[in-house]
Amino acid sequence: MDAGGNVFDPNRIDQVPTLHVLRVFVNEDGEWGNPLGVFLDGSEVPEAERQRVAAELGFSETVFVEERASGRLRIHTPAGELPFAGHPAVGAAWLLAREGTPVERLRPPAGEVSVRFAEGRPWIAADPGWAPGFEYRELGSPADVRALTPAGHGRNAYAWSWIDAAAGTIRARSFVPEQGIAEDEATGSAALALCARLRQPITIHQGHGSVLLCRPLADGRVEVGGAVALDDLREHPLQAVSGSRG
Repeated sequence: MDAGGNVFDPNRIDQVPTLHVLRVFVNEDGEWGNPLGVFLDGSEVPEAERQRVAAELGFSETVFVEERASGRLRIHTPAGELPFAGHPAVGAAWLLAREGTPVERLRPPAGEVSVRFAEGRPWIAADPGWAPGFEYRELGSPADVRALTPAGHGRNAYAWSWIDAAAGTIRARSFVPEQGIAEDEATGSAALALCARLRQPITIHQGHGSVLLCRPLADGRVEVGGAVALDDLREHPLQAVSGSRG
């Protein structure tokens, strides 16, 4: 039995959860963005199976929504569970609204996350202290950021440089080996933390072409928002657990 009270029988073949595949923080042309898997009926995937499913999918994060109305959800990387992450929160907020169950709050294990929409984009507000540990490295130019390679990063690193300090535009790349992610295309939680450090609104151009919008709030939280696209909707069969058959 999982946390939602559902019993998972590995001998059944008709338990096939539905998976939405999104790209979060796409640019103005709808390109790039960070892929995200979302199970809106996350209770259909037993807790004991979620880490395996997240590793199998291979996205930087996969979201399991445990209760739509309350916004209660869990987040897994290929290597483990996170109490909070930015692009999963933004993507889940967008998808819940798209599917007719919008929420004003999300509830990952870290705590409550506020949700709002502006010009069709979802924004979430959270404590920047919830961001996973990163080494923040300011480099001299966008070219220096582009020249980096994912290899050789033993710890999580977020490298960035100003494109235009006066305009608040930034070039960034994110390497997250501690969570089994060589390079993350768009990292909302790191953007929250960087915005808190800089204490000003910023627009981050990360990875190959993703765009993250951030602004600090008066209460110490930071907002991050951006555009989201739906890439795929498919069934994801749950494999029987090895050794479970009689």
